[in-house]
Amino acid sequence: MQIAILGGTGDVGEGLALRWGYDTDHEVIVGSRDTERAREAASSYESKLAEHGRDVTIEGAKNPEAAAGADAVVAAVPAYHLTDTIKAVADKLDDAVLVTPAVGMQRDEDGFHYNPPSAGSVTALAAGAAPEDTTVVGAFHNLAAGRLADLDDDLEIDTLLVGDDDDAKATVADLADDIEGLRPLDAGGLANAPEIEGITPLLINVAQHNDGLHDLGVRFE
Repeated sequence: MQIAILGGTGDVGEGLALRWGYDTDHEVIVGSRDTERAREAASSYESKLAEHGRDVTIEGAKNPEAAAGADAVVAAVPAYHLTDTIKAVADKLDDAVLVTPAVGMQRDEDGFHYNPPSAGSVTALAAGAAPEDTTVVGAFHNLAAGRLADLDDDLEIDTLLVGDDDDAKATVADLADDIEGLRPLDAGGLANAPEIEGITPLLINVAQHNDGLHDLGVRFE
């Protein structure tokens, strides 16, 4: 399967690229607004994978070129760049499943707080910006980027999926399950996205106030 990671030069994009590069045979393409930055990041990920015994080719391209022909497109960009990023690749999505891990947050002296857009959730915002025939799945919201990018970490954490198309959710669930130690769980339709996105600032606050809980994840038992 061909996976395009838009904003693949960022922390979450790096972690996903490394994990899919290490654990799977999927074709991974790193996207960015700048072609050279994408290529440099892709080369860096190849080197990190080589250090762990994996000879993998990762391509780098501008976001629209990365999305063209992909089976799954992960918009691993901050919430405030999400709409513009999706619109920039809209005519390249074709039959791809669009995946968004973005969360709206704000920070004050007390910590991080969930800050949903007027659409109700960032996942709903993505669905509104995507072409009408593009299926959108929310996933990978609550993953600690540093832990994801550490290939020596066994993870053993869950990721919650929301979407209104069961086939699209199944595709993303398979991609998540391909990552060793990551378990996908179906959390229902897109309307349930606010509850999932709101977990992210909670995890950050808990991690910051408790020793030994850096890069905290969630596991449901």
